[in-house]
Amino acid sequence: MAAQPDDALRAHFTDAAIPESAAADLVRLVHGVLPQPEDAESADAATILSALRMLRALRVELADWEPRLIDAARTLGVSWNDLAPALGVASRQAAERRYLRLRPARPDEAGDTRDQRVQNERDRRAEDRAVLDWARRHAVALRRIAARVAELSDPPETARRNVEVVRRTLGEDDPAALLAPLRDARETLGESHPDLARSIDELIDRTDAVRGSTREHRNADHGGSTG
Repeated sequence: MAAQPDDALRAHFTDAAIPESAAADLVRLVHGVLPQPEDAESADAATILSALRMLRALRVELADWEPRLIDAARTLGVSWNDLAPALGVASRQAAERRYLRLRPARPDEAGDTRDQRVQNERDRRAEDRAVLDWARRHAVALRRIAARVAELSDPPETARRNVEVVRRTLGEDDPAALLAPLRDARETLGESHPDLARSIDELIDRTDAVRGSTREHRNADHGGSTG
């Protein structure tokens, strides 16, 4: 029997510092000490301070849990549109923006503000889309090079796995799926098939140029900022 989405999500959090039962206890504690209009002195100071300390600890956990839950949901195929109402935001863009601001910064993002991280991620995705669009518009040339790789009858031992991946990917509908396998194959075909390697190099150079051009245009739109 396939795992249900709730089970898959729960598996991501087996090492959480605050277990589900403790979180429930905290909710009961807070409700128990919140001053009521009819009895403002119903709780003692020590209990309230304890609840505040637990709330602070829970905020730390929640800040970690939310992006991890979003990651898990995305892995299960949940769209940003479906995530938006669950996150309390109005649009898929707002949901994605919230996620990018919450998730921990990667090493290459050290020093970036959260807004910069959002912008950098948008720029990267725009570059990816431009490359994919270019690949689809040049499907014939892309498939021609991939076919040359797939037709190699006796590739070097180090290249066989990469050649097989190109061969399998060649049967897919989307020509853009060939970009990564061709790049990998080029690394192992340079010495044995230099002409074919040069053809792949030209392809890589073109996609890099598309990526660079897209980056320049977006930087200009940002007022010259490199983010």
